[in-house]
Order: sequence, then structure tokens, then C-alpha cells
Amino acid sequence: MTIEVNNESGAEVDEKTLSDLARFVLDHQRIHPAAELAILLVDTATMEQLHVQWMDEPGPTDVLSFPMDELRPTPEDGEPEPGLLGDVVLCPDVAATQAKAAGHSTADELELLTAHGILHLLGYDHAEPEEEKEMFGLQKQLLTDWRKARSDR
Repeated sequence: MTIEVNNESGAEVDEKTLSDLARFVLDHQRIHPAAELAILLVDTATMEQLHVQWMDEPGPTDVLSFPMDELRPTPEDGEPEPGLLGDVVLCPDVAATQAKAAGHSTADELELLTAHGILHLLGYDHAEPEEEKEMFGLQKQLLTDWRKARSDR
């Protein structure tokens, strides 16, 4: 699995941790080992520009996802398909503001946003209450499992 992390934000970010988390999420969703994912960290101005351009909404946001081949989680009895998963774009400055409001670290917020962005690439959404319950429940479980696996090392 190819996971490329590019930090163009100017913020200090643990890129290896984000890459490791992405691999964990993709493995647990049974995504083909030849799939490709890019994670891009950008500054506030760049994120605002992308948010306006692609979502037609003002101001910067925390995470945007740009799917490519519409890969989906593979059922237990299925064979994963190779392809380009897409791009997840994160804004560490927005994440820092949200982290402070939530009472946790910026690193924790970036991990949450990374998992969230990947789930969007895999077709999950939260526009409807049932979708939100499913997506946020899975996101929470993946982060809990990943943090537990890291602490067990």
C-alpha cells in the first residue's frame, strides 16, 4: 500500500504517525495492498481556497477528501480491488483550534481528521442521522483500536 504524506502547511506534524494510522484504517477496511493514498497538509489560506473551489463554502475547513477510483471496504468473503483511493487534505491550523475547543491535542485532532477523511474516501458520509451514526461509530472504533495497538507495542 502506498501512502504519501506531504506537509506543505509549515506546521510541525508527525507525518509517520498519520501514515501509520492511514495504513491501519485501510487494512481494517480490507483495502487492496496496492491501493494508493495521498495525505496533504496545507496552510489556512490554501485550505480556504480549496473549500471555496470544491465545496462552494467560505472560510477554511479542517479536512477535505477527494476520491479517485471509488474504492469501498471489502466484505470478509470478497477480494479487495486495487486502485487509487484519493487524497485527504488536512489543515493543522484549523485542527489546532478544534483541538483546543475539544480539550485534546492537535495530534489527536489530526488523527481523528485523517481517519474521518479516509472514511469519506471509502464512501462513508454523515449527511443523514443514520449515516452519521455509522461513520462516527466506525471512526471512533478505528481510533480506539489503533491507539490500543500502539500502546501494546
